[in-house]
Amino acid sequence: MGAVPQIYVDADACPVKDEIRRVVERHGITAHLVSNRGFKTGAHPLIRNVLVGDAFDAADNWIVAHLAPGDIVVTGDIQLADRCLKAGAQAIGHNGRPFTMNSIGAALAMRELSSQLRDMGEIKGGGPAFSQRDRTAFLNALEQAVQRALRA
Repeated sequence: MGAVPQIYVDADACPVKDEIRRVVERHGITAHLVSNRGFKTGAHPLIRNVLVGDAFDAADNWIVAHLAPGDIVVTGDIQLADRCLKAGAQAIGHNGRPFTMNSIGAALAMRELSSQLRDMGEIKGGGPAFSQRDRTAFLNALEQAVQRALRA
């Protein structure tokens, strides 16, 4: 059996911290909440609050520098997900949708198109509100990712 996986969370805009805590406690694995703001995590021995500087992509760079193949990254950042997949980690969006080597190219292209449309004023605002269904999908996806990592 390989090393125990760890979870790395791009935490600044992460709406699923409670779900991550539940999976961490169930499996006894460590999660790193990486941000440039910091969060109150209490005295939980398996949840580490990692405070990085304000430099552009500081949290992303810290995550990529510390993860190992088989680890799990939780992020809404498609570019970070791409970097993590290339490093051999699993990457999951906040809505529970896993990023894969097969899907990341299309996701990056859609991100670029959406950015251009926003710049032209063709689309405004963010996506739909985060729902309980999204939380449930995320919890299931994270559980499956941990199971895959533990079997690897």
